[in-house]
Amino acid sequence: MVSIEAVVDVPSKRVAIAALEKDAAAPDLWNDQERAQQVTSQLSRLQADVERLEALRERLDDAQVLIDLGVEEDDAETLAEAGTALSSLAADIQALEVRTLLNGEYDDRDALITIRSEAGGVDAADFAEMLLRMYLRWADRHGYPAEVYDTSYAEEAGIKSATFAVKAPFAYGTLSVEQGTHRLVRISPFDNQGRRQTSFAGVEVLPVTQEADHIDIPEADIRVDVFRSSGPGGQSVNTTDSAVRITHLPTGLVVSCQNEKSQLQNKAAALRVLQSRLLERAREEREAEMRQLKGDGGNSWGSQMRSYVLHPYQMVKDLRTDFEVGNPSAVFDGDLDGFIDAGIRWRRQQADRSEN
Repeated sequence: MVSIEAVVDVPSKRVAIAALEKDAAAPDLWNDQERAQQVTSQLSRLQADVERLEALRERLDDAQVLIDLGVEEDDAETLAEAGTALSSLAADIQALEVRTLLNGEYDDRDALITIRSEAGGVDAADFAEMLLRMYLRWADRHGYPAEVYDTSYAEEAGIKSATFAVKAPFAYGTLSVEQGTHRLVRISPFDNQGRRQTSFAGVEVLPVTQEADHIDIPEADIRVDVFRSSGPGGQSVNTTDSAVRITHLPTGLVVSCQNEKSQLQNKAAALRVLQSRLLERAREEREAEMRQLKGDGGNSWGSQMRSYVLHPYQMVKDLRTDFEVGNPSAVFDGDLDGFIDAGIRWRRQQADRSEN
């Protein structure tokens, strides 16, 4: 707890909060909406950080009082209550410790996730849909709002791709460790001979853009196509051309959105996705330049990052961290925190090694 308090540095955060509260009280703050949004967002985040740490410190002090009381009065029931409180507290402190590692440029942003089926035919499309449900269940478990922007269904089963946003503080920093190729090994439910099938799906995680990012997209640089939304099997799900596909001509990037009610809403959502992809593209170009300057042409991120094995045994294993569990059903139902925490710690270790 002491080490976390040192990292969080509550005194410095209090100074920053006081300055931001002064800015937020300025009568002309909202004359500049972009700056007002930055001030209020940063103030809210810092206040939440301090309140979270203070609450943990108070719970730790209360547990210590229970322990002292139980020892003094030789009261087994009070000591058991203290033990339960400490177990719960330890889990919350560990979660906060992982949170302190999220200090990247965009880590505090919402996350934009795209899942694509890769090699493996209909099994890969089915696997991609399993991953979509897994991440939406993870978000639901944590009470994080999630909004699906686009789903492209495969003909027989599953999905070709899906794009959705998870809207929560540090969603990008948390979920960015999920990026890479996921591999499924199972007896294929689509194979009449019951043979084992290996299939793959790719997960892309991007930070959601903010007004301060200044990702300008001139109208001349995009082509907008409209079409009818489609559901499983390719059937039309509405009678108007409300779905939108945007092609960014300079880069060839293509994004689409069909899950909003109107063409205007779909275009706005598709533009947000395109802005996030362009933001990530710019970040990757900056990092590539830095690697070249450092003489490091390699990439520390492996492409294939997790295996889900359903046959001949049951196991899910992260190939970077070696974290594994023997209950794939729970993982597919959104129980991902162990993998995410291990991934965040692994990423920090990789960054520390590259700096040394």
